[in-house]
Amino acid sequence: MQKVSVVQGIVIPLDRPNVDTDAIIPKQFLKSIQRSGFGPNLFDEWRYLDLGEPGKSCVDRPLNNDFVLNQARYKDGIILLARENFGCGSSREHAVWALEDFGIRVVIAPSFADIFFNNTSKNGILAVQLDEKVIDTLFDVVDKESGYQLTVDLEKQQISLPNGEFINFDVDPFKKHCLLNGLDDIDLTLQHTDDIQAYEQQRSKQAPWLFS
Repeated sequence: MQKVSVVQGIVIPLDRPNVDTDAIIPKQFLKSIQRSGFGPNLFDEWRYLDLGEPGKSCVDRPLNNDFVLNQARYKDGIILLARENFGCGSSREHAVWALEDFGIRVVIAPSFADIFFNNTSKNGILAVQLDEKVIDTLFDVVDKESGYQLTVDLEKQQISLPNGEFINFDVDPFKKHCLLNGLDDIDLTLQHTDDIQAYEQQRSKQAPWLFS
């Protein structure tokens, strides 16, 4: 997966609480287990005016111009600003795949659903939890200033604002290590290849019938 170190980019404000995973990526797109290709269908039912289907091109679909992803001022945004309980609902990892495939690198919210939160760090997305009052302030300034950008530094655990102010945030040390080094669960396992092979060799001598 991609490493996350310093992310600087335009902020996309999604001013809705309790955004569930079915809204992030609707159920009809869950047939694929590939991690790519979900970006065009991110927030599909809010983003388009017609019904999205797997394999259907999104190029000529009618857009909901009121939805934030379709507004020119947020084009190319890579930092998603959200409200409380983001990522609730079913545990589908596809929701994180869709965000990552769209280009989102950081999601900032006052709270996250637990499973969604755990899935972010396994797929190269940094989820930052901030106090709700801080989130309110960010929504206000993003609304007032077109092209508003933040710089999120994972190593320093710090968000830099354009006015020179800083916001510190907490992050689990293990998640931080994985994101900084681009390590998902498979990568972490492969770091122990020698130990695994040594165990298998020893085990094959103790129980050879398991390896025949």
